[in-house]
Amino acid sequence: MLNNVLNITKKLISIPSITPEDLGCQKFLISRLKKCGFFIEEFNFKNTKNFLASKGTGRSFLFLGHTDVVSPGDIKKWNTDPFVPQVIENVLYGRGSSDMKGAISAMLIATERFLKKNPYHLGRFLWLITSDEEGNGTNGIRKVIKILEKRKEKINFCLVGEPTNEMLLGDCIKNGRRGSLSGKINVEGIQGHIAYPTLSKNPIHMSLKFLNEITKYVWDYGNDFFLPTQFQIYNIFTNNFSNNIIPSFLQIEFNFRFSPLQTVQSLQNIVNFLLKKNNLQYTIQWKLHAKPFFSSSKFLINTLSKSIYQIMKIKPRITTTGGTSDGRFLTKISDEIIEFGLKNTTIHQVNECVHVVDLKNLSQIYENFLSLIFL
Repeated sequence: MLNNVLNITKKLISIPSITPEDLGCQKFLISRLKKCGFFIEEFNFKNTKNFLASKGTGRSFLFLGHTDVVSPGDIKKWNTDPFVPQVIENVLYGRGSSDMKGAISAMLIATERFLKKNPYHLGRFLWLITSDEEGNGTNGIRKVIKILEKRKEKINFCLVGEPTNEMLLGDCIKNGRRGSLSGKINVEGIQGHIAYPTLSKNPIHMSLKFLNEITKYVWDYGNDFFLPTQFQIYNIFTNNFSNNIIPSFLQIEFNFRFSPLQTVQSLQNIVNFLLKKNNLQYTIQWKLHAKPFFSSSKFLINTLSKSIYQIMKIKPRITTTGGTSDGRFLTKISDEIIEFGLKNTTIHQVNECVHVVDLKNLSQIYENFLSLIFL
C-alpha cells in the first residue's frame, strides 16, 4: 500500500522521468490530490507536463516542485540501478530521491494528513508541479506563471521543495537565490603558420591579459544576505586541430552568479569595458538564465523555523547560496518565497540517496508547517 512517504518516494523513483519527461508521476499525484478535494488544472506544452491544484479560498499558500530528474549518466558507475529504488542500511538510493521526489512525497503525505485532520481549514491551498525544472524550463513554471499573471492570480506564500540542507535535515532555509548570467566571447585573430607569428594574430596570446584581469576582478563584496558576485569560465576553445597553425579565433564561455548588488547591464558593461581596454576585437552573446530574488519578510521563515525546531530541535541557517530554482518565476505573483527540502549532498551525483528517517521527518515538518500556516 502506498500509505507512507517511503513507499511513495520509491514509486516515483521507479518512473524514469528524465527532464522534461514526466511519464506518469503527475498522474499519480493528481489522483491523490483529487481525493483530497483539490481542483486540478493541467498546462501541458509539448513534452512538458504541468499542473496546478487548488483547494479553498482566501489567503493562499503554494507548494512548488518538479517531477523531472537529471540523467543518471553512466549507470555502470551506480552501485544500484538508479530507477530501481533500494533501501540499504536505512538509506534509500535512486535518481530523484533527494532532488526532489522525496520532498514531493513528503509534501503529499503532509497534505493528506493535514487535510484529514483539518478538512475545514482557512485559506487557499495550492500545488504547482512541472516536469521541466532540470532542463531549460521553457515550457515549465515560466510559461505557467505567465498564464497565472494574466489571470491576476496572487500567491501570498510559497514553499519550494528543493534540497536545501547541507549537513543535517533542517539546517538551512533559503529565502532567495542569486541570478545567473552566461556569456560567450569570440576573440578574433588572424590564422597563420605557427613558424611565422608576425604574419598572424594569435587570439590566445592577445586574450591572456584580459583573462587574468577578469578572473581577478572584484565585482562586489556581497551583503548580509548574498555572497559576492562570482565569475567562472567553464570553457575555452579554438578552431585549431593542428600543432602548426595559429587559430583564427578564441571562444570563451563563462557564467556569473550575481547578487542584487549587480544588474545584468552593469555586468555586461564591465565585461565590455575590460575587453576594449585590452584592445581585443570580439563579438559577445549573452543569455540570462535567472534574475536574483529575495524574500525579506520574516513570517514564512519564522513559521518554518518553528516547525523545524519542533521536529529536529535545531535552528536553521537562512541563506541564499546554491544554484537557481523555479522560485524565481514566482516573484511577480508571490509575496514570500522560501525553499526547504532534503539534504543536497548527493543531488545530481552517482548514487543519489536519502536517509529514510529524513523522509519521515520532512513530512512531519511540512505537516506542522501547514498547521501553522492555515490554522
